Amino acid sequence: MAGFTLAAISLLLAGTGAATQAYGQVKAGKQAKAQGYANKDAAESQAQLADYNASVADLQALDAEQRGEEEANRYRQGVRALFGEQRTGLAASGVDVGSGSALDVQADATFLGELDALTIRTNAAREAWGYKVQAVDLRARARITRKEGVYAAAAGEDAARAGTIGAATTLLGASGSLLESRYRSRKGKAT
Repeated sequence: MAGFTLAAISLLLAGTGAATQAYGQVKAGKQAKAQGYANKDAAESQAQLADYNASVADLQALDAEQRGEEEANRYRQGVRALFGEQRTGLAASGVDVGSGSALDVQADATFLGELDALTIRTNAAREAWGYKVQAVDLRARARITRKEGVYAAAAGEDAARAGTIGAATTLLGASGSLLESRYRSRKGKAT
């Protein structure tokens, strides 16, 4: 009778250990799933920030283009004003401003002034291009970060499934061991 009681206690402890182990596996799976979704939420927040920063870069590009155009126009106006002052000064000195060297100097000044205005616009376009490249990069990072979040959530789901399957396997293994022990115990009594 004492042997049977000891065997029963041993079986009970084995079953309790298996149940505890199975519970731990399910709990770990749930924690992994929760962590996966937390990682997905964090990735989405980072992606939204990258999208926002891309929008800011788009606005900076537009601003650079507009500033460049305005600055080029102001420069042209300054050149025209200077050109007018030169013509007035030459005319006051008695120089014919419509022909000869005076006309050549005015044409050169106009050409160089326009060249400088175009340089201003080109520099602004380069600045805008840098912001546009930055915006494209940030949007690509946002897409990648979102995908990483989806993968993290899927990995959490997989870990939760694995924990459940592991728990079931543990319980089935323990049940098999208990049944085998019970069978041996009965077989021993029968002989």
